[in-house]
Order: sequence, then C-alpha cells, then structure tokens
Amino acid sequence: MNLILENNPFHYELEKLCRLFYPEESICVLENRGIPEAPDTLTAYAGLQKTGGTLHMTARLLDGQTEHTAEADYIPNLYGDKNPERQLAELLYSLLVQQTGFTPQWGILTGVRPVKLLRNLIGQYGQEKALNVFQKAYHVSERKMELARLTMDNERQLLSREKPNGFSLYIGIPFCPSRCAYCSFVSTTVEKTIQLIPDYVDCLCKEIQAAGRTARDLHLTLQSVYMGGGTPTTLTAAQMDRVLAAVQSSFDLSECLEFTVEAGRPDTITEEKLQGLIRRGITRISINPQTMQDRVLQAIGRRHTVQQVFDAFQMAREAGFRDINMDLIAGLPLDTPAGFADTVDKVCALEPESITVHTLSLKRSSRIFQEKVKPASGADVAKMLDYAGTKLIGGGWHPYYLYRQTRILGGMENVGFAKPGAESFYNAAIMDESQTVLACGAGAGTKVCDPSGSGRLVRVYNFKYPHEYISRYREVLERKAKVKQIYEQFLFS
Repeated sequence: MNLILENNPFHYELEKLCRLFYPEESICVLENRGIPEAPDTLTAYAGLQKTGGTLHMTARLLDGQTEHTAEADYIPNLYGDKNPERQLAELLYSLLVQQTGFTPQWGILTGVRPVKLLRNLIGQYGQEKALNVFQKAYHVSERKMELARLTMDNERQLLSREKPNGFSLYIGIPFCPSRCAYCSFVSTTVEKTIQLIPDYVDCLCKEIQAAGRTARDLHLTLQSVYMGGGTPTTLTAAQMDRVLAAVQSSFDLSECLEFTVEAGRPDTITEEKLQGLIRRGITRISINPQTMQDRVLQAIGRRHTVQQVFDAFQMAREAGFRDINMDLIAGLPLDTPAGFADTVDKVCALEPESITVHTLSLKRSSRIFQEKVKPASGADVAKMLDYAGTKLIGGGWHPYYLYRQTRILGGMENVGFAKPGAESFYNAAIMDESQTVLACGAGAGTKVCDPSGSGRLVRVYNFKYPHEYISRYREVLERKAKVKQIYEQFLFS
C-alpha cells in the first residue's frame, strides 16, 4: 500500500490510521509525488492546498480501478484543533471505512493511551462536553467510550496514590523456555542461551545496586516493583533469590505498595520457586495461560497444557499467594469466539484477583507475522472482547488500565480488570507515564519524569540482547549514571 502526502507533515498519524484497516500490509509513504493515474497498488492520498486565506483538505483512495475522494476546508479550532491533522485524518478515515466496510470501534484514534486523551479532554471541557467530543470528533463508539470512562475513573484512584518523589522499579529477565508465535519481545529461549544466565544474573544484581544508589542520592521513594520478561521463573530458585535479595538490600521497600513477579509460564512454576517468592515478600504474581484451549496452546508454541495452568494456580494458592493475575489473548490462531468464551469462563472460575485481556498484535518480528499464520478476524476479536468485558464486569472485576498497540487486531485494545483493591499500581503508573521508572536488565527502558508534573519525559535504554548487556556492562552503568543528571536537570531547569 502507498500513502502519498502532499504539503503536510502528518506521516506518523496517517500511516498508523491506514494500518488500522490494513494491519498486515507494508505501507510505503511518499511525499509530494502526485498521484499516478492508474496505480498498480492500493494508494491513499492526503493533501493540503492553500487558496487565499483558506486551507483546503483532500483525501483520495485509489485501488487501480476506482477512486474515492473526500474534500473539506480546514476549520481552525474545531474541537480544539490547532492544526489540520485530525480533520484530514477524518477525511481519509471516511474513505477507508467505505473501501473496507470496516468501522473501527476506536474511530480515528491510533494512540497507545486513549484514556489519557479522554482525561485531558475532560480537563479542557468538563466531562459532559468531553465525552461528546471524544465520540464525535474521534468517532469512538459508545461502547468504547464507556469502557474508557470506567477505566479512567478507576485509574484515577490509583494515580492519586503517586508521591511527588515516587518511582517504580522494573527488572527484566529476557529468557523463556520457548518463544511464542506471537512474541516480538527481546527474549531468548533457555536452550540457546542457558550458559549466559549466570553472568546475566551477576550483571543484573550490580545494575540493581547502582539503581539503588541513584534512588538514594535523589531521595526517591519506591512505590512498586515489577519483575518481568521474558519469564522470570525461567531462572532457578537460587538465581531468582539472588536478584530479589539484591532488590531488598539496595532499596527501601517500606513504602512499596506492591511487588510483582511474572510467573508467566505454568511450566516454569515449582513449589520451591513459589516458596522462595513468599519468603522474599513478593505480594503479587502473574500466571499467564493466554488461552485455556490445548490446541491453541500448541499452535502458538506454548509447551504446557491447560491442566498445567490449573495445577500452577492451585500450587500458588497453597503457597500463600492471595493476589494473582492471569493474562489472556484474544485473536490467537485457531481460536474462535466460542473457544475464547470458554477460556474466559474457566479463568473466571478460578477467581484470580485480576485478569488482563490482551488483543493479539501482529508484530513484524513475530512468527505469526513472518510466516503469515492466519489469526482470528477483526469481527471475531470484537465478539471475544465483548464477551470478556461483559463477563468480567458482571463478575466483579472492573477495568483499571487500558492501552493499544500498532497492528492490533480489529484496532482493539488491551485491558486490565481487577477486583476492588487488587488493581496494580505499577500498571496504571507506567501507562500514564507520570512517574519515573528505573529499569534494569537487557532491553529495559528507564523513564525519567519531570517531578514538577510538566509531562516532560526522558528515556534511557539498556542494550537489547543478553550477550550485549553482559559484554558492554560498563556502558550500562554509565547510562545509569546519566539518570541522576537528567533528574537534577529537571529539578533546576
């Protein structure tokens, strides 16, 4: 697919808009090239022309045989627009809907954080007008508008617990027993890199200690810890204990609201590891089946069965865990609305404290994308999410954080649902990007937020791959040292 832009810089937004309708297409962006008379590939055009004091907007869609056009004059300050981007996107959106017969439930929104947009609109207009703008200006469906509103209300209560000098800590363990077909994270199967794990743990513990010194020097208060991956429980019980001990010795945890460890793969969970987590004061774990259908598990390369999910959950309860999250993915290959409904029912019957419902995103580096494995359709995904939302809210789990991704099936969303009091502070804070996150490990990204609340944010990334993280470890520490400088610059700027 080609996207031709004329006299406008809206490459990023308009390309993502096209991808809502054609998630598997490669989109080539061309600027100021003009439209070929008979393009041999689907071509979208978005242009601006100034005549006198009027700015005219034109959108076109050509598929080689037919051409559709939408035109309008730009109206300054319509719904607060400061430039023509949103109105030009509306014109192109109308043509894409006409061409495909598909109307995204989130309308023209392509951003990761629609709830944050709604909250900003409420701050600008008040709630009643903001909801009207959210629905009409951005073409958001009533169902998704209500989901955003509910999520915002619950999220607000969590974010009110943020301290001015508060921060969260992320610890990355980029190892898994096998690579799932949908995965694009920088994670490595243990079979290939088991020899790297001891050195990785050594370096990680030293980086955790360095991050602890930074936090103390800046007088920051640790509010949450999240150990993710990959699959942290891929490590042995002794290796996990070393990492957790490094956290406890490097940070003051007296005001920490939660400490989460992803025990994501049921086939990596043992009684020894769970008892080790309990001894170290871990308050929350995540056991992630993704699906409760054995044939779907096999299709995506998960080396465990549904029965192992039940066994791991029971083992965690017996170990003493009273705050368990479970992740599901809607839209996986071979799954159906009926199969996903059965998955939701089985997970709800276990009564975990929180359930996160993801929608499959077609990441370019995933096996599903590269091998063109057929996932569920956008229409089926909508049915899956509708069922999950109704079932969970009716069962006492409420939405408290929400985000979207590029190439997400049907243009849908990922939502965290939780029982009252079991919402993850870390998940809400990291989605809102309103709190500093010190991140340790390969592929981890530190986010330094301006403590004044200006919204300014600086990111500092670690090296992606475990072997690079280990071999260039001194540079990792040098990057960590920059965090203090960035924070102090915020304070005195």
